[in-house]
Parts: sequence; C-alpha cells; structure tokens
Amino acid sequence: MTRPPTMRALVVEALAPDFAGCAVREIPTPEPGPSEVLVRVRAASVNFPDLLMTRGAYQFKPPLPFTPGLDLAGEVAALGQGVTGFQVGDAVVGGARLGGFAEYAVLSAEALKPKPARLSFAQGAAYGAAYLTAYVALVRRARVEPGEWVLVHGAAGGVGLAAVDLAKALGARVIAASASDDKLARIQALYAPDAAVNVTEGFRDQVKAITGGRGADVIYDPVGGDVFDESVRCIAFDGRLLVIGFTSGRIPTVSVNMPLIKGFSVMGVRAGEYGRQFPDKGRENAEAVWRMTDEGVIRPHVHAELPLERWRQAFELLAERKVVGKAVIVP
Repeated sequence: MTRPPTMRALVVEALAPDFAGCAVREIPTPEPGPSEVLVRVRAASVNFPDLLMTRGAYQFKPPLPFTPGLDLAGEVAALGQGVTGFQVGDAVVGGARLGGFAEYAVLSAEALKPKPARLSFAQGAAYGAAYLTAYVALVRRARVEPGEWVLVHGAAGGVGLAAVDLAKALGARVIAASASDDKLARIQALYAPDAAVNVTEGFRDQVKAITGGRGADVIYDPVGGDVFDESVRCIAFDGRLLVIGFTSGRIPTVSVNMPLIKGFSVMGVRAGEYGRQFPDKGRENAEAVWRMTDEGVIRPHVHAELPLERWRQAFELLAERKVVGKAVIVP
C-alpha cells in the first residue's frame, strides 16, 4: 500500500480548555518499528479520556505535541520488522493510548486484531475501550451473575451503553439510567434493558421499586458527583458500586460507615491499567471482548461519523452529552 510522506492529524500543541490547543496539521507519516504495524486509519472513536488529555486532566499525560485517539479501525499499510500474522491490506481494529485521530497510526502488533467482518470500520473503532471497560468492570471486578440487577448510569454514553449491552449479554437484569427521556427511548430500542430510569429528579425510590425493595446488586457509575451519592442509598446488601469516572466534574466521597452498615463494596475500575498490571488477564479480556463482538453477542452503536476537519463537533457531541453510543472521526 502506497503511503505519502506526510499526513493530516489532529495535534494537541498546548493544554487548554475548550480544545483551544488542538489543530489539524500536516505532519510526517510515521514509520513502524520492530513489532509494530502502520495502519491507514479509516475510523477512530472519541472517548472521554481523549477530551481530558487535551487539557491535561487525565491520569496519562503525554508530552506535547501529541495526537489523541484511543480506538481505531483501518487497513494495514506497512509491517515493522518481525511482525507476523498480518499482511498489507488486512482490515484491523485496535487501540493505543495515542495516535488515532490521524490518517495513519503506528500500533504494536499485539494491540491489533482482525476487524470483525460483521462490523463497519466505524463500528470497529467504537467498541474497544468502551467494551473493555465494561468487561473489566462487570466480569473481572463485580463478577456479575445472571439474574442480578445492574444499574447503569450515563447509559447513553459510550462506556454506559457498552455496559448495558454487555450486562444483558451476561444474563443480568439491567436498569438504564439517564437524564433524558429521548435517550432512554433510544437505548430501549437498541438494547431492550429491563427498566429505564430518568435521574433528573432522583432515582433512589425508582430503583428500590424496580428491584422489589432490595436495591441494585451492581451499580456502574461513570458520572460521580450527586449520582454516586444517591447510588449509595439504593445499592443492595453485598452490592458492588463500580467507580468508572467522574463526568459530572465532582469526585464524591463516602463515609465508611455506609459500606459497613449496608455491606457493599466500592470498586475502582481502570481497564487499561488492569491489563498492564495483569498482562495475561489483559490479553484474555481483549480476546473475550473481540470474540463476543465477532460473534455478534455484543453490538457497538455509532451515533455519528464525522470527517477529521469536523473533529471539534465530534468532541463537543461527547462533551455536551449529546451522543447515544459513540461519535467517530473518519480521517
């Protein structure tokens, strides 16, 4: 596959609010090193960490300048020394901490898998980080059992919608929670959760009523703030409250007498770090998510596909919580 000496990429040149430090630039096309693959990017999904990194608010803080983009799908353009199992032109999906929002990206060969044939490039870019987060949270951390009630906050967002889909596939009974009736209707049409709750005026009593007074066995919370505070009030005894993130902007706290009295656990979830700490389990996680996607057990949903020049619109769709599923950039 012929590749040009330069490429277009979204570059973060300064850490600033409102994405003011970002711009599309023409930069040298990278070359793959040993055990690396150069991918012609056909689609890259927007994740919340991408937005945080543009202002230096994420745990991972790469040196400037850098190109964000965690998840991508595309075609193999060149192989580094020692790479086997791929050929130029192969359709692949994969992810890394950086590089997706560009016409070409270099990834470790280990980070790539064949694109599931049933998925478009946009869908292939949409499942990686979101479903891996959901898998680590629900399977590795909470160990969800069939029939348990799983309350998913932020259910319309990428990681939330993935959790709704995966929890259903695991046989759990799912309560999708959002502040928008329109989004809840869309979620119900896509994945048929067992119940839906609008959290605008609180959700504790609704969750208790749905679960017969017991409360949710597992609560998946990428929102934090007031949502976390109220979740403590509607979790079942022996429940698991999964801390995914803080899109509300406020990091909540809990008095330790509450987990003691109510007998629940608060569990932090960092899917990427889990894989780095436990490499064998990390590979098992990625393989399990890929297999379920390839078999059609889980189905990523793409809200919008936008060209690289409209990156700001893609970012704002996520920042302003207008998406159901994923916004995808198509370089």
